[in-house]
Amino acid sequence: MKIIKIVIILFFSSILQVYSQSAEVLVGAESTKEYFPLLKGKRIAVMSNHTGMVGNEHLVDLLVKSKFNVVAIFSPEHGFRGNADAGEHVSSSVDEKTGVPIRSLYDGDAGKPSKESMDLFDVMIIDIQDVGLRFYTYYITMAKLMDACAEYNKKMIVLDRPNPNGHYVDGPILDMKHKSGVGWLPIPVVHGMTLAELALMINGEGWLPESRICDVAVIKCKNYTHQTLYQLPIAPSPNLPTMKSIYLYPSTCLFEATPVSLGRGTSFPFQVYGHPNMKGYSFSFTPRSIEGAKNPPQLNRLCYGVDLRSVSDEEIFKNGFDLSYVIDAYKNLNLDDHFFRPFFEKLVGVDYIRKMIIEGKSAQEIKAMWQDDVTKFKKQRAPYLLYEE
Repeated sequence: MKIIKIVIILFFSSILQVYSQSAEVLVGAESTKEYFPLLKGKRIAVMSNHTGMVGNEHLVDLLVKSKFNVVAIFSPEHGFRGNADAGEHVSSSVDEKTGVPIRSLYDGDAGKPSKESMDLFDVMIIDIQDVGLRFYTYYITMAKLMDACAEYNKKMIVLDRPNPNGHYVDGPILDMKHKSGVGWLPIPVVHGMTLAELALMINGEGWLPESRICDVAVIKCKNYTHQTLYQLPIAPSPNLPTMKSIYLYPSTCLFEATPVSLGRGTSFPFQVYGHPNMKGYSFSFTPRSIEGAKNPPQLNRLCYGVDLRSVSDEEIFKNGFDLSYVIDAYKNLNLDDHFFRPFFEKLVGVDYIRKMIIEGKSAQEIKAMWQDDVTKFKKQRAPYLLYEE
């Protein structure tokens, strides 16, 4: 009898385990019963873009359909519809479908909204798909909105979404002397947190100016842990069209601060690298002017280099924030310090990486330099994690 009970317990526990592994991840925006009550009678502003979908409709459409008073849409880098170039000036306008005014927060400087904009609403909703990198600017927009909401006594609700790079932490913590529009907080290159977790950390660590605290409510994802390899249903920005591009992005983004093309202006951005003068490679590509990459590096020039699309996801995860691609191109082009632009330090966040590459150090030798940063940050962020590691 006892053996039968044990078998039954093991059977049902295995079923539960399979169910929990296969249960569909639900984003925060889908838990309408949790946040709709917070919106009644309020003037609502929404910071979102094309990724802010709730099933088959956009959050803004859902709110308007549900008779909530949406008074403003705030759009980040790439605009509300998500088709502008990186860093491109995005004008304010009106959403054609709902008639709600759109106020751009991205004019090349990821600006903080004006008092006039803040006076429009009572509650700010954040619902946008992030990819978990220090130089991916959506979290900066959120941080600036947190500061504005704290200053003007407005409530913020973060409808959380999974981080597709949330399964690891890697890279050096930003030296704040390199703070910029592509690096705003003292966090590693790959921070492994969702936007809601980051919002809690921003408050908890006193990272807003004058240690202001934003009144933040969080609507969590369901059936998600940091080991969930969440497949994004919609490309988060024009040059991250596939999961492979999102996984390679931490490492290949560094080419933005060099003369090397990372494939902007092709159908495989962030998944290749090359230059007209690179030697010894049979793979080639030619960047063209396309939507989302109107004037890419090495425009209309035949580039020789490396196709990373065949690299397995497992290898990318194992190598993490990987400097080997940049080191390879640096050695091949033989440009010495002319290979690097000042923007390089803004991306990597520290001074020593450029110096060590020039000195001929390997990717693994340089990676060893930031392991203490990774350990320190994991401990620091622990109180703010909402999902199991």
